[in-house]
Amino acid sequence: MKGNISDEILDEIDLDILRALQENGKLTTKELADRVHLTTSPVHERQKRLEELGYIKKYVAVLDPKKLGCGMIVLCNVRLKQHSKENGLHFVESINSMEEVTDCWNTSGEYDFMMKMYVRDMDHYQDLVLNTLGEIDSIGSLHSIFVMAEVKRSNSFPMNLSR
Repeated sequence: MKGNISDEILDEIDLDILRALQENGKLTTKELADRVHLTTSPVHERQKRLEELGYIKKYVAVLDPKKLGCGMIVLCNVRLKQHSKENGLHFVESINSMEEVTDCWNTSGEYDFMMKMYVRDMDHYQDLVLNTLGEIDSIGSLHSIFVMAEVKRSNSFPMNLSR
């Protein structure tokens, strides 16, 4: 598979570039070159290669949900009514169209899926459950967990695991 670590071994400079960009995706090529102790040309080439190989998926701004009025985080475990390809696809398609759902994982164990959602308040959550999630026929049950405080939030991959 193209971009798989087994196809192309990253050297320490590649990993340093990835670490630096995880900290600040707005670094200029010059700033990035200074951090990894190379000139701008090879750093630019390496960064483009890392993008083309899929190590860098995209560059984004990390927003503050509280400042945007959606500081309430809900983790929602979902059990499907029935395990079938059709039900699974219907659920996934429905969830992908919901802006409030920022993450969704297919899980093993007691529940089939776990979602992370941002809502304005409890009224918004109730409306979402009754009028949006409640309309998804493939859902058998929901179990919601309300986050009281965010202890750690990271958008970074732990680079020490890549070796």
